[in-house]
Amino acid sequence: MGTTATLPATIKSALVTGGGGFVGQAVVRRLLALGVDTRIIARHRYAEVEAAGARGFVGDIANLSELLAAVDGVDLVVHTAALAGIWGQWQLYHRSNVLGTENVIAACRQAGVASLVYTSTPSVVFNGEDIRGGDERLPYGRQFLCHYARSKAIAEGLVLAAAGPALKTCALRPHLIWGPGDPHLLPRLLARGREQSLRQVGDGSNLVDISYIDNVAEAHILAAADLAGPGRGSGKAYFISQGEPVNLWRWIDELFSRMGVPRVEKRVAERTAYRLGAVLELCYRLLGLHQEPKMTRFLAEQLAKCHYFSIEKARRDLGYEPLISTEEGLQRTVQWLKNR
Repeated sequence: MGTTATLPATIKSALVTGGGGFVGQAVVRRLLALGVDTRIIARHRYAEVEAAGARGFVGDIANLSELLAAVDGVDLVVHTAALAGIWGQWQLYHRSNVLGTENVIAACRQAGVASLVYTSTPSVVFNGEDIRGGDERLPYGRQFLCHYARSKAIAEGLVLAAAGPALKTCALRPHLIWGPGDPHLLPRLLARGREQSLRQVGDGSNLVDISYIDNVAEAHILAAADLAGPGRGSGKAYFISQGEPVNLWRWIDELFSRMGVPRVEKRVAERTAYRLGAVLELCYRLLGLHQEPKMTRFLAEQLAKCHYFSIEKARRDLGYEPLISTEEGLQRTVQWLKNR
């Protein structure tokens, strides 16, 4: 296990976009603990974040003027804000994830910000095939099956291309982020488990990376420290995870067991799930339905394929090591879920 990161004295103030979100709040907590004057910008106020000591700005990153007011005078921007999901209109993903990122870069340049850390995703390289131990040499995907992945790939490219002497930038690609405070992944899994509507897709042998929230926050601090120091990571992307993949379906069953939820018994072939996803996507588009289908082609592939990555580059350049093991993280998360 690694040791807790510190920041150079040159980083006195920071702005976290999306600072009220799951990753954003975790990064804010670490910045505050390090004595950094921290601000957030989000669509509405987050009383708990402001009570912890962060200054809140209400604004939309797709509006450059609102962003400029928040970024003025800071040394570091951590850009976690994004529209996530596997369904929805391209215009919405483009506005939040592409235009928003263009504005973040422009605001950093206008305000003279020295460092920009961007929260990306491994989905930018997913191409529908198994990925086993892939590294950062993997190209961006060729045919994206969801607007989120496509928009994040475009945005990541913008961030990395913006790197230069005046503004150092890097992108982190944490995979399947989970832990206490998770509002998305685990609550949705548990809800489907309790309904007994979750189906194992594929033969159940696929290995995937997961990322405990505290490790993800620490990776952002390490990236910020590097950009403000030697700058080895400027213009580069890094995969972030627990450092060892898990069998997806066994891990889900273990979580369910500890939460008193029946294990996943029903199965569906990957090809069947993919075809069902294609049919549902077509029907939802024709009917103009906005809610997310229970299956999509992207989801079918994510649930059935292997997708795990090497973190050796993050170890070498940033000094990243997972501080919290998968087992310890699971214990903490189950306790949090039971206390909710």
